[in-house]
Amino acid sequence: MPMRFYWLAVPVMSTLFQFLIKLGADDLHDASMQAWLWQALSSYWILAAIAVEIVAFFVWMNVLAELELSRAFPLTGISYVLIIATGWFVFGERVVALQLIGSGLILTGVWLIAGASVETKADHSEWDAKRDDQLRTGTGKDR
Repeated sequence: MPMRFYWLAVPVMSTLFQFLIKLGADDLHDASMQAWLWQALSSYWILAAIAVEIVAFFVWMNVLAELELSRAFPLTGISYVLIIATGWFVFGERVVALQLIGSGLILTGVWLIAGASVETKADHSEWDAKRDDQLRTGTGKDR
């Protein structure tokens, strides 16, 4: 499966997990701890959320196997923006200007962090090539 699918799947599944947990929590009623736990464990919404989280774990492992942690982890920040959109679109929650500004900053930060990792890798590639050339020719300053 293409890596782009995994990149998109991580924040989408995180958002789906939160969506399902919210639906399950809305169905729970005040009761004793034992009754509440039984309600939670028998809720189809919560069981679906647990299944999504298990799948998300394996997707995340694939992402980490292919990407550097510093490039992979910022992807999870996108779920904050998706959660706000889901709350507004599905649950009719109010979205205020500060949330929109914060979402823009989060997306900008994710973009900057991911771009910095690529830039750093390119800088290291040049350095590695120069070092390897000096080692091969014996022109390094240590000699």
